[in-house]
Amino acid sequence: MHIPDGYLGPATCGFFYLVMLPIWTTASRIVKKTLNARQVPMLAIGAAFSFVIMMFNIPIPGGTTGHAVGGVLVAILLGPWAACIAITVALVIQALLFGDGGITAIGANCFNMAFVLPFAGYYIYKMISYNCPENSKRRIIAAGIAGYFALNLAALFTGIEFGLQPLLHYTASGQSLYCPYGLNVAIPAMAGEHLLIFGWVEAIVTALVVKYLQKQDPVLLGMRKEVEL
Repeated sequence: MHIPDGYLGPATCGFFYLVMLPIWTTASRIVKKTLNARQVPMLAIGAAFSFVIMMFNIPIPGGTTGHAVGGVLVAILLGPWAACIAITVALVIQALLFGDGGITAIGANCFNMAFVLPFAGYYIYKMISYNCPENSKRRIIAAGIAGYFALNLAALFTGIEFGLQPLLHYTASGQSLYCPYGLNVAIPAMAGEHLLIFGWVEAIVTALVVKYLQKQDPVLLGMRKEVEL
């Protein structure tokens, strides 16, 4: 799902940086306000967990990769704003040190994986597990469903961003300057692999960790403070 350099036009890259700047600012403010002393190390662990799981990349036709993210799990434990910070840190390190995802595309990659994914996953989880105790099996099911749908939503956004490039940036002869694949190719390429493979990986990992925490430390599933914006 990492978008490399050269696949999004400058206007698209700039747009997503502008979108993410206020999101990063808000996330930083909320995380400083809400995270307690016990949760701060968990934020670093969440970033490390997301970094590691995203390194298991499988190439997808069209110039990107497929993988799990782990962002829904971090959002469940620490909230979506903290997950946004954790995944952003992982993505920036991957781009700068490992060449996994382009530097110009950090804004777009963070929008897809550090914003869309954790927020969608968190609210799906909250909706399904509403008002049930920390040790309820419904939380395990909710975590798996949230992981699956959130990852696929992020993949869909990535496919749309790829597919729009031939419509936005092209030569006088109509040849695409950046990603050469239109929506009819980019969306099926991204969505298909994640629907069939990577979404299930995200779902299983998220559900299993929640199940483990229910047995070992269920307090972690209910210690996050709700934040009013």
